[in-house]
Amino acid sequence: MNRQTFAARSLAFALMSAASFIATGAMAAEMVVYKSPYCGCCEAWAEALTSSGIALRMENVEDMDALKAGYKVPEDAWSCHTAVAGGYVFEGHVPLEAVNRVLAERPDIAGIAVPGMPSGSLGMGEDPSASYDVIAFNKDGGQSVYMEIRP
Repeated sequence: MNRQTFAARSLAFALMSAASFIATGAMAAEMVVYKSPYCGCCEAWAEALTSSGIALRMENVEDMDALKAGYKVPEDAWSCHTAVAGGYVFEGHVPLEAVNRVLAERPDIAGIAVPGMPSGSLGMGEDPSASYDVIAFNKDGGQSVYMEIRP
């Protein structure tokens, strides 16, 4: 193999590896998932993220309201658990695609949320007719639709 072929193959391998890391969110620091010790759906959401290759750890918190307020999650966007990774907040049953997109694109937002606990959202059972929005929230409290989940 000559030097040009070796260099080209090495570059191709590096680019494919980087794309794989970005697609799986593996470039992000460890995700920390804060949850009530009495909630099981949070564990189902975390398990789905772990299965996709995202490193995380769970921490039980008694006062989730104080934690959410500390991370400046808008009250109307609150759900059952709050996760933090790569400088972003992920509130509730955020789909894996949205988590990966935020970690790859690094938008100028504080985080994203799936308010409430919509049936069929990640960790909330299988529902092919699930329809809900993923909300982006800014550091100043502004909100917008980040992603629409539709059947």
